[in-house]
Amino acid sequence: MIDISVSEGFKQICTTFAGAAVEASITNTPSDERLWLEIDARVQAYRARYTVDSIKDMDAIRATRAAYRALGKDPSRYRPSSEALCRRVLRGMELYRVNTAVDLINLVSMETGYSIGGFDADKIAGTNLVLGIGNEGEPYEGIGRGTLNIAHLPVYRDSVGGIGTPTSDNERTKIELATTRVLLIVNSYGGDTPREAADELADLLVRYVSATGVTVRTFK
Repeated sequence: MIDISVSEGFKQICTTFAGAAVEASITNTPSDERLWLEIDARVQAYRARYTVDSIKDMDAIRATRAAYRALGKDPSRYRPSSEALCRRVLRGMELYRVNTAVDLINLVSMETGYSIGGFDADKIAGTNLVLGIGNEGEPYEGIGRGTLNIAHLPVYRDSVGGIGTPTSDNERTKIELATTRVLLIVNSYGGDTPREAADELADLLVRYVSATGVTVRTFK
């Protein structure tokens, strides 16, 4: 099990942060039509409930944007991934099709508004992750984004460097078709503990990627 801790400097600024982590062994697939039938139904319900203008009032998105501002980052320029997914769906586009494990993460992120880190646990260097604040000039390659300026962003670091921010995870530890062990981290900045979202992820992992050895835990 990978140990996750939060730096004191981060706690002092993001005083209401709470996280939940899911670890599991999986058998990933390129796509799962059963999952996409579920996604399509839930997307339709989501579109009936929200508009592009109203998602800013979702508690989880509003809290994440506030945390960015407190850390010194513009949330409109470096949009949290959950907000970007919500906006995409509400503009009539489909959720991204990546692979089954990533697709189910995106579904939960869209519905809850939480930014969720998804990592290949075997690519994480060492056995510890620390949540801290990005530094000026710190090297970071966002998935599909190239070099990303993570200064003043929340960032999870392993023994090599940053692997996850709410705006984009890192290419180095991304979940791929060959991934057999995952670590998923749900990030809440509004004072609530996101255990329910983590339990939903665990359930989807079991149903769609044959997850075994599933553990769910919370941390602050």
